[in-house]
Amino acid sequence: MIELSTVKEHCRIEPDFVDDDNLLEIYSRAAWRHVEKWTRRTLYKMTTDPGYEVDEDRLLFDDDVRAAMLLLIGHWYSNREAVVIGQTPSEVPFAVEALLQPYKIYGV
Repeated sequence: MIELSTVKEHCRIEPDFVDDDNLLEIYSRAAWRHVEKWTRRTLYKMTTDPGYEVDEDRLLFDDDVRAAMLLLIGHWYSNREAVVIGQTPSEVPFAVEALLQPYKIYGV
């Protein structure tokens, strides 16, 4: 997972503001699962994680993945509802896909 301090910095949240810490941790776990589902790969934090060596479709938690996750978390934190009224839609999902696309497994 991404460290909470990194998530707060990305979302421009003061370190001593703790009211949303649980929410940010939920978003972090959801972003991790989103990466795994979208790429169809298992995400590993380090090469020493159990299963990493034998998993042919492994995905290492590198800077591309970290950036994609931070974009998702920031988007979800700023737009907490399914529909945002009065704002121009942004292309955050496109940026996330651009970062993750090289790692996606395509197929049936």
